[in-house]
Amino acid sequence: MGHWESARIPDDFDGIVRLFPLPNLVLFPHVIQALHIFEPRYCEMLSDSLESDHLITMALLIPGWESEIDRKPKMGEFVCIGRIISHTPTDDGRHNILLAGLARARLIKELEVNTPFRQAHVEMIEDVVPAESVGLLDQYRDNLLAVFRAMIPHDAANSKTFGDLLTQQLPLGILTDIIAYAVNIPIDVKHTLLGEPNVIYRYEILMRNLTDVLDEDLDDSPTPATHSESKRTSQFPPPFSDN
Repeated sequence: MGHWESARIPDDFDGIVRLFPLPNLVLFPHVIQALHIFEPRYCEMLSDSLESDHLITMALLIPGWESEIDRKPKMGEFVCIGRIISHTPTDDGRHNILLAGLARARLIKELEVNTPFRQAHVEMIEDVVPAESVGLLDQYRDNLLAVFRAMIPHDAANSKTFGDLLTQQLPLGILTDIIAYAVNIPIDVKHTLLGEPNVIYRYEILMRNLTDVLDEDLDDSPTPATHSESKRTSQFPPPFSDN
């Protein structure tokens, strides 16, 4: 974790967000996503953001978006509000940014605007931990880390990045977000996890999907030796995305 972890939604946030919809990316709070921005409408969105609150909200385009690309393709209900923590313009008018996920939110209404980029009104989604589950949080955290360790390559499991997950004693809600972002599970499942406020439900959904991936790997692996190098997760730490 870095100093950006102290970043938060501004006190004067009015619920109006700039939308950056992509078909293959779900951003979560507590992670950093690199983006390469080059489409004119999103370059304008970036300029607008840098001149004000530095916020950009990532949304997920739902299947079938290709046929609606000239209109307004449908987006998933849940979004992640992010803050630009690094911006590097290129000589050809493109931009490389780092976007830190700050908060999950729900789309309430898309706005009619004159800007080339889409905007919407959202409501925040706050984490909830049922009182009866508080005593189980450490156990759930250990369970999740154990399954995650089994899914990632040996060198990654022994890396400083993974070590930080173990030593920082991250709360279960934050840990679910980091792992959900990093692993190769269906994009619709990631979208569901983004929209789930109940930390225990989020943990249970994620664990079911992680164990399913492990079971598939075992079925596909001819020997235990090849299992450690099977498909398991996407790269950890995960790769970055282009616009």
